[in-house]
This record gives sequence, structure tokens and C-alpha cells, in this order.
Amino acid sequence: MYIRSLALASYRNYSQLSVSFDPGINILQGENAQGKTNILEAIFVAALAKSHRVVKDKQLIQIDKTFARVNVKVSKRTQDVELDFILSHKGKHGKINGLQQRRLSEYVGNLNVVMFAPEDLALVKGSPQVRRRFIDMELGQMSPIYLQHLTQYSQVLKQRNVLLKKLQVQTTSSSLMMMLDVLTEQLIIEAAVIMHKRAQFLQQLQQWAQVIHEKMSRKQEMLKLRYLPSVEVSDKENLSKIKEELYSAYKQKKMIEVKRGITLFGPHRDDMAISVNEMDVHTYGSQGQQRTAALSIKLAEIDLIYAETGEFPVLLLDDVLSELDRHRQSQLLETIDNRVQTFVTTTTTNELHQTVLEQAQTFYINQGTLEVTG
Repeated sequence: MYIRSLALASYRNYSQLSVSFDPGINILQGENAQGKTNILEAIFVAALAKSHRVVKDKQLIQIDKTFARVNVKVSKRTQDVELDFILSHKGKHGKINGLQQRRLSEYVGNLNVVMFAPEDLALVKGSPQVRRRFIDMELGQMSPIYLQHLTQYSQVLKQRNVLLKKLQVQTTSSSLMMMLDVLTEQLIIEAAVIMHKRAQFLQQLQQWAQVIHEKMSRKQEMLKLRYLPSVEVSDKENLSKIKEELYSAYKQKKMIEVKRGITLFGPHRDDMAISVNEMDVHTYGSQGQQRTAALSIKLAEIDLIYAETGEFPVLLLDDVLSELDRHRQSQLLETIDNRVQTFVTTTTTNELHQTVLEQAQTFYINQGTLEVTG
């Protein structure tokens, strides 16, 4: 798939913008704070209904405006799709070919993107929350059903935590204890599906990431990804077994959770381990190893998304290509190989691989205006 055009209204520093793109490589060049990353962010928002940079949607809307709009026209193998996404102070909603979607989970997945930015080093160096978010976002693109389970889990988890707080001061209430058992059962149903899907996802992602990482390290390193659920289960591929062992764990820890007033384990506390040659990269890896591991994982998403959906995603490279040496740039180009529409932001093209420049359409961005320069 590739993006034919993008239109913005009242989004960040773009009052109005309408631009067409090349199905291959698109370079967005300009000084800092001119709006390069805002273009990539808008594409990301159109795909995933949320920003990769900020939590509050109102930060995407121009200060004196009531809403922002992102419109993308996408070409796929079998059809063309128009996505229209509106963000307002009252909420957000998406349309597909003019039809408003009842739930965002029905909207997400019509445009698949892979984003790699400097902050993605946090995938290796950061907290478990960063890695959970990565897993959930990538799985959500490929599986709307996963998003529905995740949303339901979050709702039940919130209700359960409220109830646990009440039980801290009403420990003898039989009716509240019965309600806790009901919510625990609902939580386990959703948790088991999420854990099962996450385990499968990381197993598949590792297969692609290992090949890419081996090439980038010139066959010197072996990358491994391992799912770390907060409740250890004997068989992560067996959904029934996961449910059974979750029931046992929650039963054993029930009164501890009541005393603490919070749900102590479940998918909201999962993590993944990233190792190179059996060494934990998070703790012991050099910055070069951490960067290579993060890039290998991100590029592996391209092949995994294609394997799952039959479409290559759009690749968004935010100010990272110039930081890669020639060898890593060559490996990235090999991964793209004229199959993947790619957007690259940069302040200068001097450090870019000559092949990139020869294949690319270049835009110069200055204070929210785009000019085709090559």
C-alpha cells in the first residue's frame, strides 16, 4: 500500500495543506521546528487514531480552532481507500470512504505504518510500559479484534481496581467479594486472549528480526525476543492453559490484592526481553547495539505486517537515517527494496546514501509550506 495524497486542516502548524506523494521514497527536508515531523505524525494519526508524540489530542489542534482534520488517500493492491480523521475538543472519529465508523477499532488497520524515530531507542532502553505500547500498537494494526479485547480488558481492570479500593475498608462485605469474583472472571477471559496474541506476535517478530539483525551486525550477533508475562504460564501457546493458570494465580493472590487495593498482575504489567548473544541489551548493550536492535525490530514489522495482511506498510523514518552508517543504510534500503513507500525527515541530505537520493522525491519544508525540489 502507499499514500497518494495527504490533506491537513488546522493541524499543528498547518492551517491548510494538500500534497501528493511518490509511491517510493519521499524526503522531507528543512530546518528544525518547520513541520517535518508534523507530516509524519499526521500520517501516524490517520493510521492509528493517536499520536506517537503526545497523549492529549488537543495538542494536535491549532490553538484558535475547534477541530483538526487529517485526510489520506491510500492505494492498496485491490482497492483505493480514503481515510478522514477528525479530532475535536469533544473527541475524535474516523471515516472510511465517507462512512463514519462506530468504533475506532473498526477504523484502525486500514492504513498500516511503521515508525522509527530517535525516541524509539526507548523500546530497548526504556520502561516495560514503552514495550507494551509497542506490542499493542503493532498488534492493533493487524488485528482489530485484539484492540477490542484490549479495550475491554482496560475497562474491566479499571472497575476491578475501584472495587479493590472499596474492599480495603469493607473487607467483610460478601456482596463486594462476589462482585470481585465476577470481575476477576471477566478480566481473565480478556487477559488470556491478550497474552496468547502477544506471545504469538513476538515469536513471529523474532523470526524476521533475527535475519535483519544478523545482516546488520555482519553475522556477529544473534537477536532474541522473549515474552515476559507478569504471570508465568507453562504454555503461552495454549489459551485454555493460560486461563487455567490465571485463575490459580488470582485465587492465590486475592487477599493480597484486597489489602493493597490494586490489581497486581496481568497484561498491564507484562514486558518483553531483548537480548543479543544471550546478553540483556537493556542493561549491558552498547548504544550501537541498542540502536541496531531497535532498528531490526522496527524493520521486522514490515515483513510481519505483509505476512499477516498481504500489504506492505508505509515506513516513517523521523530524523534517523542520517544517524545510520553506510552499512546500516544499505541494509535498510535492501529491506525496502522498492516495495515500501518511505518517508524520511532530515535537516540535510549530505549524509544520505546516494541511492536514496537518486530514488527519492524531495520536498523542502519551511514554516509549514512544502515545495517540491527534486
